[in-house]
Amino acid sequence: MNLLKNIKNTAINVFQNEANALLNLIPHIGDDFEACVTDILSSKGRVVITGIGKSAIVSNKIVATLNSTGTPSLFMHAADAIHGDLGMIKKEDFVICVSKSGNTPEIKLLVPMLKALGSKLIGMVGNANSYLAKQSDYVLFTGIEEEACPNNLAPTTSTTVQMAMGDALAVCLLTARGFTAESFARFHPGGTLGKQLYLKVEDVIDQKLVPMVDQDASLKDVILEISSKRLGATAVVDANKKLQGIITDGDLRRMLQNNFELSTIKAKDIMTKDPKVIFVDDYAVKAAELMKTFNITQLVVKDGASLVGFIHIHDLMKEGIV
Repeated sequence: MNLLKNIKNTAINVFQNEANALLNLIPHIGDDFEACVTDILSSKGRVVITGIGKSAIVSNKIVATLNSTGTPSLFMHAADAIHGDLGMIKKEDFVICVSKSGNTPEIKLLVPMLKALGSKLIGMVGNANSYLAKQSDYVLFTGIEEEACPNNLAPTTSTTVQMAMGDALAVCLLTARGFTAESFARFHPGGTLGKQLYLKVEDVIDQKLVPMVDQDASLKDVILEISSKRLGATAVVDANKKLQGIITDGDLRRMLQNNFELSTIKAKDIMTKDPKVIFVDDYAVKAAELMKTFNITQLVVKDGASLVGFIHIHDLMKEGIV
């Protein structure tokens, strides 16, 4: 029990340590941070992020976030930079060098080379008096009092504040650019999140498969239409193909429970009037929300006043929307 208690306390201490470190960054978001964001926004270059060790891993994460939110970025490992990778940097690029100490041998060797290329240098550094901080055009301070590691050795809190600073930079840039949900979808077309932002009803449905019966159709015709189209429902239309209602498998079961005279039943006798409708240019995620709200598995799809088909929950499941 004591071991379990110690485990819980250790985890809580980690959260408290890292949360306090993040809050301590707030006073350091000043003129340098604002000027850095403004300069990147007005630049035609890319953001190149470099680091070594755990800072290199953090750098990769920041690059991924910037790219996905509209700021062209790439990663350059600090050790590889001095063995040829400096060739990827152009004069108009911004280089963010991520380092806790700002005094590692690799950084001291790399910084003069970066400055010789003429690129702006941004130091994301935990030591304001370090070599990197003094050589940088802008300093994004990520200093901490101590790591969450009880030995104050393993990079824990330091990497957390680095990632948070990267997030702050990315969010400020995307906000200033007016980067929208639709913009995000353009960079994430293959994922479920992207599909929610761009996939429309017309992209999901099969417009060649439209279960439909006349309002005076017999019960047999209704059952055959529902069975042949395999969507669990059929639209009911008038002589002008105007939607009058919908009949689902559930409507058929309820009809049987009410002991109707089956031979005289017409489609209009058992249809549900004013069915839930969605339009072809609505987003597919809206269809999912309507199905959830009304606890149904399909919606009639229209294009203006014209009936064009059905969208079924299975269609949404195939796309990962549900």
